[in-house]
Amino acid sequence: MVRMSSSSHASDSPITDRRQLVEYVASGEKPRSDWRIGTEHEKFGFRLDDLRPPEFDGERGIESLLRGLTRFGWDRVDEKGRTIALLRDGASVTLEPAGQLELSGAPLETIHQTCSEVDGHLREVKTVADERGLGFLGMGFQPKWRRQDMPWMPKGRYRIMRAYMPKVGDLGLDMMTRTCTVQVNLDYASEADMVKKFRVSLALQPVATALFADSPFADGKPNGYLSYRSHIWTDTDPDRTGMLDFVFADGFGYERYVDYLLDVPMYFSYRDGIYHDASGQSFRDFMQGRLPVLPGALPTMADWSDHMTTAFPEVRMKKYLEMRGADGGPWGRLCALPAFWVGLLYDDAALDAAWDLVKDFTMAERHALRDGVPRHALKLPFRDRTVRELALEALKISAAGLQRRARANDNGADERIFLETLIGVAEANQTPAERKLALFHGEWNGSVDPVFGEFAY
Repeated sequence: MVRMSSSSHASDSPITDRRQLVEYVASGEKPRSDWRIGTEHEKFGFRLDDLRPPEFDGERGIESLLRGLTRFGWDRVDEKGRTIALLRDGASVTLEPAGQLELSGAPLETIHQTCSEVDGHLREVKTVADERGLGFLGMGFQPKWRRQDMPWMPKGRYRIMRAYMPKVGDLGLDMMTRTCTVQVNLDYASEADMVKKFRVSLALQPVATALFADSPFADGKPNGYLSYRSHIWTDTDPDRTGMLDFVFADGFGYERYVDYLLDVPMYFSYRDGIYHDASGQSFRDFMQGRLPVLPGALPTMADWSDHMTTAFPEVRMKKYLEMRGADGGPWGRLCALPAFWVGLLYDDAALDAAWDLVKDFTMAERHALRDGVPRHALKLPFRDRTVRELALEALKISAAGLQRRARANDNGADERIFLETLIGVAEANQTPAERKLALFHGEWNGSVDPVFGEFAY
């Protein structure tokens, strides 16, 4: 089956009142019995013979790969006759700007299920990729190829973003073409529950960045960072990135977040199969029929849903909360990221303990963590200790939360098994990035090329 690209299934009724936007976010509230786990991850494709990223077109191209995956029951999504995504059973496979392949998983009940979903997806991708002489790699930043070496996918929104990014930051095009992440999307029961989860996850996002740090190379050599992907976000677009200090202010809630989003400049409006370039324009003006690119037109909930995806803070709210701090990585860490956050946020006692851990952090301390972790990761000094000790405490809280959740697999093991890789990182005080740097300076003899063999899926 082929579906035409649609930016959203949100209502087409016009937005005339800010209250509608607040109600849209509030409509994400779910009772605990309906809380789910949505895991997303991106990965770099490469040609096995020359390690170059595949183009969109051709027998070995990304579109050919997408179409090959339809044998597993995926439905194609086309934009102007080109296959740009796949849909199946609440999950999707989509493309980042340079062809990084993303799985947006279905909303699932347990980490066991989400890890099985990731495993099945990677097996499908490997089957089709092998036939085309392609491989896939999980890291936070493209280790070898320069920005000008990266292809661009034929998606309308990326054309607009590509033109706008250099106007507001120096590294936005690198963010688009050379980064990969893993994130998890989690639910909230009420506004108060959302606020507490938002504050805890925002304060601890640098801990996740440290544990998952896996982007030490750029242009074939060390770049001076352990999570260069995280650093990239500091010079992408200050209007739509960062630590959102207002989340910790008294009175924070749905309305304040909506006001933040209304202050984020637009990228586009998708109408009748066309992306209209509204870059830098105001959604507030749009609500008054004064959008220069679409004079007289009023936004719909589809426009609002799209606009919400164009803000890139460390934690993002749609109708759920997205944890956005981690570098992409191998299969085990794709399962560890949702386990870490579910353990912290989906158990009341763990959420209380996590809040106790971070509630007295000052704004300056939160920013020092965010700014220092990309370079120093677990070894960043914090108060009288380091981030490593903070990570070990957070992991202990998360593990206790997962134990109380008591979701066992067929062998009787609960979800704590997925934290083991992170506990190993923290106890060894060696991030994945530091492990790769040791190999680079040792047996790899100053080359990043072996990473495509030793760390491919």
